[in-house]
This record gives sequence, structure tokens and C-alpha cells, in this order.
Amino acid sequence: MTLRTGVEVSIALADAVKMCNPDVIAAYPITPQTHIVEHLAELVANGELDAEYIPVESEHSAMSACLGSSASGARTFTATSSQGLALMNEVLYVAAPMRLPIVMALANRALSAPLSIWGDHSDMMSIRDTGWIQIVTENGQQAVDNTIIAFRVAEDPRVLLPAIVHLDGFNLTHVVEPIIFPEQADVDKFLPKYKFPLPLNPDKPVAMGEFTPPFIFMEAKWAQEVNLKNSKKVILQVWDEFQKIFGRKYLPVEKYHSDGAKVLLMTMGSSGETASVAIDELRKEGVDVGQIRLRLWRPFPFEELREAVKDADVLIVMDRSISFGGPGGPLASEVKAALYNQAKKPKVVSYVISLGGRDTTVSGFKDIVKKGTEIAAKGSQNEYEIYGVRE
Repeated sequence: MTLRTGVEVSIALADAVKMCNPDVIAAYPITPQTHIVEHLAELVANGELDAEYIPVESEHSAMSACLGSSASGARTFTATSSQGLALMNEVLYVAAPMRLPIVMALANRALSAPLSIWGDHSDMMSIRDTGWIQIVTENGQQAVDNTIIAFRVAEDPRVLLPAIVHLDGFNLTHVVEPIIFPEQADVDKFLPKYKFPLPLNPDKPVAMGEFTPPFIFMEAKWAQEVNLKNSKKVILQVWDEFQKIFGRKYLPVEKYHSDGAKVLLMTMGSSGETASVAIDELRKEGVDVGQIRLRLWRPFPFEELREAVKDADVLIVMDRSISFGGPGGPLASEVKAALYNQAKKPKVVSYVISLGGRDTTVSGFKDIVKKGTEIAAKGSQNEYEIYGVRE
């Protein structure tokens, strides 16, 4: 029987990285990501992980070092959060079009100002269009599993793209959860040795990220878009293979009591488990409500989303960030765009919740379902609703 081990999620994720046998780790510590790279540094220092650990002076340098190590053919990992991600931003845009399969853990945290070290999704949304594959996790087990999965997907020769595993700051990073760790032999079977097809080599020069004039730049960007969209097929295949070996299944859009439900609550990240409890209580009270969870943020799962909501009348979308001066929640905005041309679609109600780590409780989610259903029926003058704010 497989045993569960109680361990802090950040430590568990670092141990998952160790099982993937990376060659290079370059990182700068920032709350609430710090425990991930601290533990990896300990593993390297103790001789438990044969890797080069590069302690850089900033997150910008961390990602720059990752570019070089990945381009040379080294399996590469990093982690960051919030302002660190913002400092890294310039270099993030380089990794994807250069087809460098770096894996990064992003401990989601509010962007300053005012200064907050607690979790929301504003940092996640700030790098939406960098071209990275982005997987969102709900608990520690998912963070461990999808870290291993991210290496496999990113390094697949049909993909060769960088990948991010999102985990909510503090709600996951600093919480002890029961984790099933896979056997190393199974990880080795699932994740083959990395072989980059065109590594930097002084004896065999290659051009990477070179100057591109206007007459070819659009074609380069279109190739990047096609490649990212096509990666979804590989992600689905890898998730299926992971299930066959390890027994846990992942989908781009995961459903919970949603089949036939006329009202759906859409979540992304750790708040989904609290919302599930609310769904259970509401159904016991006779409310016809279900839940869908978005697991794959990029590439966006258009087909799976449309299929999941096709029979619903109301879709209440939870966002943990705001598009300031815009339509409110970035996730809700994309959901509306994805459903716009559908002949039959639910009314989408956008809710912004839990900014800066503020809790949304079970009773809060029940209240959101009630109020969101009323808004769908009667309408609202607001583009979106913000839950629990004091005005």
C-alpha cells in the first residue's frame, strides 16, 4: 500500500524536483517561495542532489542563468513569486520563443503596492502572455505530480517550451499536507534523460534569439503560437500516461457535481477545495449547483470549457486578481471570450475574491452562489462583483 507522508508542500515540491534529477537550479529567495529553493540548496550541499546550484543576486539574473543552462542542454529549474517574477519578466519573454524547456514553480502572491506577502493571482496574470505553459494546482499532491509532469511535457521534442507550475502562496506553500511520493524507479521510467536537440556548443555553433527584421518576425511569432497551442495534445497524452503509472488523473477542466447542474461555480487554485465544500452543502440543501476547476491556464482549454458548461444556465467565475480599469477578472474575461460565439451559453457572472490572501470561506462561497444566481436573473450595472470589500 502506498503511504502518505505529512510534509510541507514547498518541501514536497523540492523533493519532486530532486526526483527529476535537474542539472542546474538558479534561484533567488522571495517569500513565499523561499522554502522551495532553500531545501533544494540543502539537497545539493548535502550531496543528495547532483546539480549545480547558482545563488544569483536577483530574479532577473536567475532566469538569465536558466536561459544559458537550458540552451546548453541542461535540465533546468527555478522558482519565484510576486515582485521577483516582475523583475524576471523581461527574460521570461525570451525563454518561450527560444524553445527552452525550463520548469518554474510560481508561489502565487499579490503584487505590490501596498506590500503584501500573501497569495492571490495577480502575479500569475502579469505573465499570461509570455508564451509559457501554465498549470494551476489546488493542493500539495497536485503540485508534486505536476512538477514531474511539467519536466516531461516541456522537454518533449514536440513541445520544447518552458512550463510553470502555479501553487498559491501560504495556502499551499507553507501548509503541511499528506503527500504520496512516487517511487524513483517510476519517475525515471516516466521522465527519460533530457536531450536538447540543438544545444549551445562552440564546436557546432547555432543561432538563438537572433535579430529578426519585420519581414520574418510575424512568422516567428505565429510559429510560437502554433507550437503552444499544439502542446495541449502532448499535455493530455502525458497526463494520461501519468495516470497509468501513478494512478492520479488530471484534466484541463475538472468537473465536480457539474453534470446537469444549471448553476456552475468556476474556480482556479487552492480556493477550489473550499468551494467544493460549499457545493456539497448547497446540494444537500437542494440547490442545483456544481463546480468546474480550471487546471490548464495556458494553452487555454477552449473545447473542454465549452463542453463543461454547455448545459448550464449560469456560470459564476472566481478571480483572485483584477484587470484594473478593464472588465474585472482576467479569467472571467477569457471565459466570456471563449463562449461569445456559442449559440447556447450560460450567463457569466464575474466575481473577484480573496485579494492579498483574504479568506473566502465556505459560507462566503455559498453566498456568492446565491447572489451570483440573482445577478444572472436580474442583471447588474457592474461589469463585475468584488466580494467582501469594505467601501
